[in-house]
Amino acid sequence: MSSIPPHRLDRAVAAWLLVVCAMVFAMVVIGGITRLTNSGLSMVDWRPIMGVLPPLSQTEWEATFEAYKAYPEYQKINQGMDLDGFKEIFFWEWFHRVFGRLIGLAFFVPLVYFWARGAVQGVRKAQYTIALILGGLQGLLGWYMVKSGLVDRPDVSHYRLAAHLLLAIGVMGYLMWLALDLLRPRPAADARVPSGNVAAWGWALMGLLTLQILYGAFTAGLNAGYGFNTWPLMGDEFLATGAMMLQPGWLNFVENTTMLQFVHRWLGAAVLAGAGFVWWRVWQQRDRAAGAQVRAAHALLAVTLGQFLLGVLTLVYAIPLSLASLHQAGACVLVLALTNLVHATSARGAMEEASHESLSGSDQYDSRGLQR
Repeated sequence: MSSIPPHRLDRAVAAWLLVVCAMVFAMVVIGGITRLTNSGLSMVDWRPIMGVLPPLSQTEWEATFEAYKAYPEYQKINQGMDLDGFKEIFFWEWFHRVFGRLIGLAFFVPLVYFWARGAVQGVRKAQYTIALILGGLQGLLGWYMVKSGLVDRPDVSHYRLAAHLLLAIGVMGYLMWLALDLLRPRPAADARVPSGNVAAWGWALMGLLTLQILYGAFTAGLNAGYGFNTWPLMGDEFLATGAMMLQPGWLNFVENTTMLQFVHRWLGAAVLAGAGFVWWRVWQQRDRAAGAQVRAAHALLAVTLGQFLLGVLTLVYAIPLSLASLHQAGACVLVLALTNLVHATSARGAMEEASHESLSGSDQYDSRGLQR
């Protein structure tokens, strides 16, 4: 590795980060399937090390099933379930947890290797340590969420569910940003950057998208998507009766299922409009924008439109597992597309199309292959 030039080292590290990013993406989808199949409360304890192996004998399965029977989900919803039925829901929660451990290993082991070989320098040490800490916190937050469904009500707190989802998607976007920092060099003085605060508008859209994902988690956590399966109206009304039935009034915006579905519907439309506006700002200046920026804007608009249509279909078909899972995956794709656009139009991310390959012949390298 000592003779590898720095841009190839950067690409190796970026590839690792993108692989972990893809694994987090898959984890979000697996988590959605776990929730949609009502499997999330089937494991009633948390064993970070020993919990990797599922029950392996009939005796172990029966003991695990008996432990599940002591909790509200079995007593209030699944009473009478047989062992085979329990095994089905147990699988998704077990797989969800084990895959989370695999992500931890996939991040930690290469991090130690790259760090030891000198491929992680300067501010990257702090950045990657933050990613590691956030991943660990995500595991703790997952168990904190599960615990909320093991007390009185056989449902996890939709607040904790939202925090768990947002942190996962945030880690995914952060990993992609770190990878793009390696794949896109610092811009030259004449790098083509669209004017009109495109990056600022992109960050504003990211805030709106975060709010939309929050309301998506609220809607999912309280099963609000099943209330009105018509679009654009809620039944025969634009805003269904009962949307403001809770007191105080602000409570309707975090706990009233009718209002949650309404807000989630129209935040989706707002995100689509915002993506259209950002695309238009880049397209207006396509002659002075780098090709990567224009492509990022095209991708953002296409993904946002697809996600919006997928959300409508998921709603009108009453939240089938296949469409709901695709919709959650679409949210991840949208976050990644927007991250790419913001990075490409920011001061750090702006670039000429092939500038990363145009390294100066006078660059000097130390014994580890790092540029001096």
